[in-house]
Order: sequence, then structure tokens, then C-alpha cells
Amino acid sequence: MGVKTMLPSYELGFYALVVTCAVVYSGSGIFEASRDSMNRKAFRDGIKPGWHYFGRKMDVADFEWVMWFTSFRNVIIFALSGHVLFGKICSMLVPQHRAVMYMVYGILAVLGSMGLVYLMIILSHCLVLYSVALAKQKWLCYVAGLCCLASLKVEPFSSWQSGFVTGAFDLQDVLFYGGSGFTIMRCMSFALESSERKEGIYSIFDLLKYNFYLPFFFFGPVMTFDQFHAQVSTRELRRKDDEMRNIRVQALLHVGAIIAVDIFFHFFYILTLPSDLKFVNRLSDWSLAGLAYSNLVYDWVKAAVMFGVTNTIARLDHLDPPQPPKCITMLYVFAETHFDRGINDWLCKYVYDHIGENHDNIMKELKATIATFAVTTLWLGPCEIVYIWSIFNCFGLNFELWVQKFFQQEPFAKLETKMSAAMSRRIRAVFGAANFWAIVLYNILALNSLEFALLVTKRLLLTGFPVSTLSIWFITYCGVQLIKERERILAIEDEKVDKAKVE
Repeated sequence: MGVKTMLPSYELGFYALVVTCAVVYSGSGIFEASRDSMNRKAFRDGIKPGWHYFGRKMDVADFEWVMWFTSFRNVIIFALSGHVLFGKICSMLVPQHRAVMYMVYGILAVLGSMGLVYLMIILSHCLVLYSVALAKQKWLCYVAGLCCLASLKVEPFSSWQSGFVTGAFDLQDVLFYGGSGFTIMRCMSFALESSERKEGIYSIFDLLKYNFYLPFFFFGPVMTFDQFHAQVSTRELRRKDDEMRNIRVQALLHVGAIIAVDIFFHFFYILTLPSDLKFVNRLSDWSLAGLAYSNLVYDWVKAAVMFGVTNTIARLDHLDPPQPPKCITMLYVFAETHFDRGINDWLCKYVYDHIGENHDNIMKELKATIATFAVTTLWLGPCEIVYIWSIFNCFGLNFELWVQKFFQQEPFAKLETKMSAAMSRRIRAVFGAANFWAIVLYNILALNSLEFALLVTKRLLLTGFPVSTLSIWFITYCGVQLIKERERILAIEDEKVDKAKVE
């Protein structure tokens, strides 16, 4: 049934009321647990002094978030501010050579922050994959690229390379593996695009301009080479209507998100609580479900802020970078689940869509998802928890297609054609609600721990059955219907825009 199917306004209002009450009730349980556990000995490492005048401490369990706004804050501001000023001057004076200027600034920034040896390691990987690209063989590009990635993610090769970088500071490992990993993905994109080019090959100068664009170098997102090359080669730099206004609005939203997270961490210890399973086990099923869901929402916010900042800089440079990840609250299908849209776009273009084609054939889809999650496992760094995460999410992606194919058979297909569009939407939302919690449970494996994921699964499906299980399922069903309503409105708006373009 179509996405434009409407439901009565009173029904949607009831769904919104149910979801709002459930969120408030679950949040109050987490708030009380955070308040009561503030001074627990088991939480000393995760909770530090915060707002004394409010009598609140702050959850500092997330190393990345703390790193960005303490030891790395000044570095970010200094490096990116310098890039913005440098880029503006270049865009005004030599717009035709701005990519070269970005490259020079990026190389100098990497050299100043990480040293000459690290720069030589990065350049060696670039040279290897450029040499492979000369052969114009896709399979060779894949093999060489994945081997280079494995040399950074698999021991003892990883430690061997990082050992060349002498000196020690708080961010050395983060910058080393971040810059190196994203470099390999960019070099593979360059090699694969070069192998498809009919006439000649891109120069190594093009690769260096692409790789050393500073806003994307250490933390991404990955922008495929064909898009970057086309955009950065444009000589006529023109802003779209209200583009600067939109950039300023996005920048303010990111600042607002940072402030909101800081406030949130003073009242809800969603990252530290899961570390003490004995304490968490005493929470109600509602609070436990809210805690698991909150962890995914926070991880999305963190990704949105990180990529949002770099994307804002890229837009100032007249680029159109990958969009921020889709909020987990708006997801109920595995195919749209990702926290890094750049890596997702890369995987879809070079692996998932390449093998799976139209994603309608069960066997091709199975091969495509296995290959995609194999590359993702290597990208994240092979370990037990990543293996489990990959297997579950690979299964979920395939299971969606299996269920879809099953219900396209008789008598289900015939039965659906007889029912109203609204009823079909309701039935599909029931399955979407189950899928929503599968996404949550599968992904808290990587975000928290296997033990916490097992505890949440046991409480929601076994010990909480049937009251907690069915009630949370119903609330999630209400939430999925609200998501579907938003998708319906967006589809109508897109249709209007398309009609206006045709006219």
C-alpha cells in the first residue's frame, strides 16, 4: 500500500498522547535512578563533579564527547577556524586553485599535529593505492584497499605502524586511527572511480587534494571521489538562495545540541548506568527500555554533531557533503540504519548496491549484505562484539526481505488487496514496531555491552512477558504510526516540488 495513506486525525492524536506519556514515564524512572546513584562507588569513574549550584554531577563516560570539549576543543577551533579563513581568502583570490590551497593547508595541519612520520605513513598508503589504480582492475583495487585497511585494524600490523609515530599525547591514537582509516576509504574510492574512467586516470595530485581536505581528514565523513572532484573543480562559486542563512541556522542547531547534551548529562546518566548490571537490573522494564533507547538516540546526536560541524565547514567551501545520519527515532527498517551516512554511501555504492543490484533477489541480497558487513567489520576493527553486531544486523537486513517476499505470496497478497489502505498501514506498523526494537537491541551490542543487551532482551521478552512486552510493543506501534505520518507528509511535499519543477 502507498506511503500516502491517511489515518484519522483523532487516531494520530491518540498515538501522540500515548508516546508522550510513555516517554515522560520512562524518563522519570531514569531520572530517579540517576539521582539515587549519583554517589555510588561503582560510578566514580563515569560521574564527575558538574553543576554544584544545582547539586548535580555530570556523566562523563563517553570518552569521545569529553575529548571533543576538553583536550581537543582548542585544537578543533584553531584548525577549523584557520581552514575557514584560509579557504575564504583562496575562494576570493584564486577560486580555480582552491583545491590545491585546501590540500596545502591540510598537509601542514596534519604535519603540525601528528609529525612527519605519520604523514609519510599516510602518503605511503596513498602511493600504494594510486599505483594499484593504474592497472584499472576493480578486483585489484578491492584487494589492495582491504589489505591496507586490515594493516591498520588487525594486530600485529596495526601496532607496528602506530609504533613509528613517536611521542605521546592524549589524542595520538584517536587521530592516528581516524586519519588512517578514512584515508584508506578515500583512496579506495579514488582507485575504484579511476578504474571506471574510460579515458586515462586521475592524477596522484587529484588523490592528494581529495585526501587532505582537512575538515574530512581525521573524522570524516567520507565523500566519494567522484562527488568531491566534481564539486571542488567548479570555478564559478555561487551560493544558492538563502544558503548562508541555512548554514548559520545549522551551526546554531549544532551549538544548541551541544548545550542540550551537556544539560542532559547532568540529569540522566544513561551511559554510566548500564555499566552496573546489578543496579540496572533493579530498574523497571519501562526504565530499562528507555535507557536502551536513549543510548541509541544519544549516539545519533553525537554523530550528528560531529559530522554536522565538519559538514558546515564544507558548505562554507561550496561543497555538498553527505547528509547527517537519520535519527534512530525515525527508523523502523534496517536498510536505513546507519550512524555515518558517508560510510553508508560508500558501502552502498561500492559493495551493497554493486552486488545486490535492485535488492529484490534473496540470494543476491544475502551475498550483498554479507560482503557489506564483512567490510564494515574490518572498518570497525575485528573483535568479538563487532562480529556479533555484524551477524545480527546482517540477519535483520535479510530477514526484512524474507518477510516481504513471504507476504507477497498467496493468500497474503490477495488478502491485503481486499482490506482498506488504512488497515494495511496499521498491520504493517505492527511489524515495524517489532523491527524497531530489533534495531535497538542489535545496536546496543556495539554501543554498550553484550551483557547489557542480553539483560534488556531478557527483561523485555521473557521476564516481562506478557504485560511489559505487549505494552512496550503497542507504544512502539504508536511511534511507528507517527513516523509513517511524517513520511506521508514529506512524500506529498516532494511530489509538489517535482510538479513545480516540471511546470
